Formats: sequence, C-alpha cells, structure tokens
Amino acid sequence: MNSNRPIAVLAPLIVFACLVVVACGGEDGGQTTATARTATPAIPTATASAAIPSPTPAAGAPRENGYGLEPTLPEASFERMLGLAAIPGNPNEAVVLTQGGVIYRVALDSSFSPAVFGDLSGLLIENPGNEEGLLGLAFSPRFEADGRVFVDYSAGNPRRSVLARFNVSNGAMEMGSERVILEVAQPFANHNGGQLAFGPDGYLYWGLGDGGGAGDPQGNGQKLSTLLASILRLDVSGDSYTVPPDNPFVDVAGAQPEKYAYGLRNPWRFSFDRLTGDLWAGDVGQGKWEEVNRIESGGNYGWSIVEGFECYQGPGCDQTGLIPPRAAYGHDAGCSITGGYVYRGAAMPELEGWYVYGDYCSGNIWALDTTADGEPVLLAESGHTITSFAELPDGEIVALTFDSGIFRLQQAP
Repeated sequence: MNSNRPIAVLAPLIVFACLVVVACGGEDGGQTTATARTATPAIPTATASAAIPSPTPAAGAPRENGYGLEPTLPEASFERMLGLAAIPGNPNEAVVLTQGGVIYRVALDSSFSPAVFGDLSGLLIENPGNEEGLLGLAFSPRFEADGRVFVDYSAGNPRRSVLARFNVSNGAMEMGSERVILEVAQPFANHNGGQLAFGPDGYLYWGLGDGGGAGDPQGNGQKLSTLLASILRLDVSGDSYTVPPDNPFVDVAGAQPEKYAYGLRNPWRFSFDRLTGDLWAGDVGQGKWEEVNRIESGGNYGWSIVEGFECYQGPGCDQTGLIPPRAAYGHDAGCSITGGYVYRGAAMPELEGWYVYGDYCSGNIWALDTTADGEPVLLAESGHTITSFAELPDGEIVALTFDSGIFRLQQAP
C-alpha cells in the first residue's frame, strides 16, 4: 500500500461475519411482525436542489401489485451484479459492475456483445466478506471532456474502503491510471455502504456504513469525528479532493468536514431525483426496521439511537434533532432494503414522482409519493434477490439481481 495515500484510521476490531449478502439487515437475526410506517413532518430539501423547480404530481396513482419485473439485456447475465450506469455521451451504452471486480460494457439495445470495461479484481481484499468487493461506480459529470470514472472497492492489509479514480480511453478503463482519492479504515467486513453518485451541484457523494458489527459497537452512528455512518460530499474536480466550503460541518470543532449527513447504519444505494435534485436513500436496518430517508445537508438520521421510528436501545430515548424516516417497513416484509430512484420515465405516468425501492431478501418492490404524505404502495412481489436499481437514460428503471439477471420494471398484463 502506498503510505502517502490519505486514510482515515479507525481502531481494528475482530471481523464480524454477516450472513446476509451485500447489505445485511440485523446480524442478531431478530425479526418482528410489523407493518409499513411513514413520517409526516415536512423535511427540508437538500442544499443541492435549491434552484430546481418542484415537480407536478401525476394524475392517478400506482396500482397495488400491478407491476412486475421482466427480463431485459439478456446478454448481461453476470454473477453478483451490483450496479449499472449509463456511459455519458453514449446513450446506447452502459457499464455493469460485479462484486468480484469486473466491469462490463453493454449495449442497451443488445447491438453488440458485452466487453470488459475494467478489471479491479486484483485490487480487492483477499477472502472478502459478503458485503465487500467492488461496490460503487460513478462517471464524472464532465466525462466527455475528462474521461474520468470513480469507483469504491474493498481492499485489505488493513481492511479499508477505497475511493479511486481511473481514466477511460477507447471504451475501457486504463487500469494503470488509478489515483486513490481517499481511504477509510473498516473495523469489520460488513456495512461498507459503497454507493457513489454525483449531485446536481457537481460534487461526488459517497455513502459509508457504520463500520459493521451488530448494534454499532463503536458508536460511529452519532460520531461527527468519523467518516463512517455517513454520506460524504467531495469536490473531486482536481487531482485529489477538496471539501466544498458549504459542507455543513466545515466549521464544527472535532467534526470531519467531508460529512454531508450522518446517523446512517448502512446506506445501501441512494440517488438524486433527476427533476428536483432531492437525495433519497435506503438505509439497512438492524433487527426490526428498514428505512427510506430523504437526505438533507447536515441531517442526523438517528442510528443507533433509533431504528426506524423506534428507540433502539430501549424506550424513552432522546430524539431531539433527529430526522425520522420518510417510511419504514418491518421484517415481515423483508430484511435488507435496496434504495432506488424517483421515477421520471414515460411508460408508467402514474408513477411520475414516486420513489421506487425494494428489498433484497423478499424481492418486494414499493413506491412512495415524493410530493405528498402517505403510505408506500406495494408494486410487486418479484421473488428476486434485488441488489440494486438503475435508471436508464429515458428514465425507466431496471433492477439488478443476484439471480444473474437484469429486469425492467413495468406494468403487469
């Protein structure tokens, strides 16, 4: 390891093995019978979306169990797929990342066979845990000019999450061009987060879990002094990174200025609404509740004081200043949330402005109205192991699964 690489150091602890792959729920195995719950307080819009107009709600509403997942991109049948991202400037091309480190370039219209876009397998930690590997990818918002792509992967000796940049030329990553931007020590093998996304402000947002272990044993959820349990906001337009001057904790003594929001257990997939710029995240729960959160600058989402809407350690906790979830569901409906996207396509106008998300364990898919309060609607009981959603250039949504398939969300016959 290059000793000059920036690294946020945390004390190493014994590795805790999670039994649920990728974005585990409660390691203690606790499950309860619970119904979906929603929050009604108004939540401020994230700083990044301030200048973007509010959406107009679509007529009608999605139909309960009125949707399904239909196979698409049959050539993309790779093992352990975790993400799909359209290649900027190439509306018919996308990349598919796999947890094992290989990234494939695919044609959205199946006009050419998949080809290797990049292979990071040699950079990954040996004998990875179920939630480690290549976990995130985002193209630079200036990709057509700078040819940069950013990735999150798990490395070892010591165990850490790595944010790195590569150059792309002639339709593939230049593997010798790696530039490590930031490394964060990981005390356990789970709760790595790993999502990367550029906001409408041009900054890179990076999600990290609480460091793993059952019940947040290091108390990272409520620490401003760690980069864990947070969504970070970075300016990566230069050779390395700088902290945006309007990050919420820049002038807070003892706080990590890279933090944008915190109190998150394991944010497994977040996305920006392409119309409003609002940031939505799925946060994986412990033993009882899975959460949907609308993320705002400086927000504290409560872990491990609360899980869902309930006190985690016992009744009577102080929830002052904590932002409740927009919605939560219990482990009768699933055990590991997979965050999705606000639908902005044309094929299903009744879903316009609804946030679509799902569950890895149950395969259930829900939608939540982002323009009004109300309960989520169960769109489908797909039966698939949903690891990620992806938004196509036309605004339609696909689901990636560990069933070695990619599926398009559409209305049921």
